[in-house]
Amino acid sequence: MIQLKTLQEIELMAEGGRRLAEVLKELKRAIRVGVSAKFLDQLAHKLIKDRGAEPAFLNYRPAGSRKPYPYSICTSMNDIVVHGLPSDYVIKDGDLVKLDLGLKYKNFFVDAAMTVPAGNAGQEAKRLAKVAEDALSKGIAEARAGKTTGDIGYAIERHVKKNEMSVIKSLTGHGIGRDLHEDPAVFNFGERGGGIELETGMVIAIEPMIAIGSGGIKQLKDDSFATRDGSLSAHFEHTVAVTDKGPRILTKS
Repeated sequence: MIQLKTLQEIELMAEGGRRLAEVLKELKRAIRVGVSAKFLDQLAHKLIKDRGAEPAFLNYRPAGSRKPYPYSICTSMNDIVVHGLPSDYVIKDGDLVKLDLGLKYKNFFVDAAMTVPAGNAGQEAKRLAKVAEDALSKGIAEARAGKTTGDIGYAIERHVKKNEMSVIKSLTGHGIGRDLHEDPAVFNFGERGGGIELETGMVIAIEPMIAIGSGGIKQLKDDSFATRDGSLSAHFEHTVAVTDKGPRILTKS
């Protein structure tokens, strides 16, 4: 069931989103060759707590997972698409680093993700990240009352295909609010006019996940998802409110 938010609730989520955006900026500055994934998790935990919020992912158990998630962020490297664990892994020159994180502020959740090429990353990795980020912008532009989730997915996939890359179809965006994951599912592919009609007051996490290769994935023993063919992947995400004035990105400063 879709939970529409009031203007006051959207303002609360926007404040949480502003704090999350600040955390993301600090983390982006911290990503460099020689830094461990575990350090980024510890830093994110501190930054979130310092802003009067709670890490959304810590001890969260998403559907299909074998156990609660024990960290504050996901750190997914190269072919790992999402849900990568912040281990002792040290970032290497050329790595494509994906950070996915959320926070809970005054009983409301917000969620965001970014992809950062580390060190002297190749042009292929940089282009992949740019296509994913631009695909997110295309999807957000469709988040208007009267449009549909299919319009969002169509815009994302069209841009990705135009750049000869693949959408990872089995991983989706979602509604968000008092729960981290709410209805509706927001697919990164679709048909114009298909899916669920968007209404003022809906808040959704739009998150293109794409790959240079086929887009097929596999679930690993640690519950992370990797591309089946080992190709590089990228992931961007914003929490977006559907308002009378159009889409409003909540996770930005």
